[in-house]
Amino acid sequence: MGCVSSKQAVSVTPALDHSGAFNTGRIQVGLDQHPSFKKNGNRRHHHEMVVSCGGSELGESGRAPSSSGDSLSFRLRNLHKYVEGEQVAAGWPAWLSAVAGEAIHGWVPLKADGFEKLDKIGQGTYSSVFRARETETGRIVALKKVRFDNFEPESVRFMAREILILRRLDHPNIMKLDGLITSRLSCSLYLVFEYMEHDITGLLSCPDVSFSESQIKCYMRQLLSGLDHCHSKGVMHRDIKGSNLLVNNEGILKVGDFGLANFCTFGHRQPLTSRVVTLWYRPPELLLGSTDYGASVDLWSVGCVFAELLLGKPILQGRTEVEQLHKIFKLCGSPPDEYWKKSKLPHATLFKPQQPYDSCLHETFKDLPTTAVNLIETLLSVEPYNRGTAFSALASEYFSTKPYACDPSSLPKYPPSKEIDAKNREEAGRKKISGRGRGTETRKCTRKPFGISKLAPEEVSLAHAHARACTHTCMWNLIHTDSDKFLSVSRI
Repeated sequence: MGCVSSKQAVSVTPALDHSGAFNTGRIQVGLDQHPSFKKNGNRRHHHEMVVSCGGSELGESGRAPSSSGDSLSFRLRNLHKYVEGEQVAAGWPAWLSAVAGEAIHGWVPLKADGFEKLDKIGQGTYSSVFRARETETGRIVALKKVRFDNFEPESVRFMAREILILRRLDHPNIMKLDGLITSRLSCSLYLVFEYMEHDITGLLSCPDVSFSESQIKCYMRQLLSGLDHCHSKGVMHRDIKGSNLLVNNEGILKVGDFGLANFCTFGHRQPLTSRVVTLWYRPPELLLGSTDYGASVDLWSVGCVFAELLLGKPILQGRTEVEQLHKIFKLCGSPPDEYWKKSKLPHATLFKPQQPYDSCLHETFKDLPTTAVNLIETLLSVEPYNRGTAFSALASEYFSTKPYACDPSSLPKYPPSKEIDAKNREEAGRKKISGRGRGTETRKCTRKPFGISKLAPEEVSLAHAHARACTHTCMWNLIHTDSDKFLSVSRI
């Protein structure tokens, strides 16, 4: 992608703390290049302007917290207009430059007529993904079309955070953002990525596909390597699941879809939302309403994916948040009393089980290699600080014992298979069965297929927790008194 040609010196320089996490992003501005700047002798002064989309000070909407002492000078306001004007002149729409100027800084938009859409390959809550061909080179790419809520600034800032994060990550196991498609007259935005033929969910859904232990180790090593890079840059993904783990025909796995990603803010003053991570992969602290968490939420999801790769199906398929939490406690054990006493989680009192549970992971997974079960047990620790890190997981005994992880290039070649293909096959199968039962008449299926594809409905929100406490308490008691109806761990 080309860069905007400009005499103005503007560079994005996110600050890093000693842990590698991003602090507030800053744009270093060369005011000597701005028309309103006046030289003081031979010295040129550089000023620093704090922007809203730069790092760990961001809220969930992408907006930085306001401060009574913060005000921009007239000169810096003029500079902002000057930069915005140059971005519009370079081809960016004014609505995007005004809100997401830092995210697009230094880039020029790609032209829509340079790509030919071929077919739809993915559908998310806020986006659609298409396979497309770059007309000039013939290269196959993936286009992610982002939907906005009437172009509200908060909606655009949310998208800008994803672009910022993608531009700061650079690793062979992370999807790389190749460019953006839009124009000054456009009301849409496409993110351009390389095309990946498969995702893990699609491959697992194929009846004739089975993964060897060496293949699983290969995928897991790539997943943890990519995630270790994210965490070292202060980024947590917050939606690790099979459909977001993409695989190409060379056997390379890449973590994709950073739409829910954010900068790690553990211990900082800005609260985070607990309404992230698809339900079956959501850690217990989020189910309990935590708004102060870190990269360990991704490690829980990795543990769920790991077990799914070994068993061929998701291991914690709750229908509601209450049931999901109960399944977790039944399988992994409930936290000790000290955890509940010290915990400040909003739903801790409401959802604390009436009786403690012991972990039955080793009994449930007794047919799996011991080194694999040990790693699953670490990743699925109910207490976040016991999950270790992606780096420590890579150093576990699981990867140093035979059979070793195979080389990606030696992996089998599969027909293209994605989550959307699995959904289509399941839907076609239901229609076929329904058609046989009702003659030529087919009925519309009301059950949502393949329930792991989207974020679960908001059954328990912070805003309504107290109002619905009675309902949840009754449901929790029902699960305890009739737990076999909801879950039998031995039948996972």
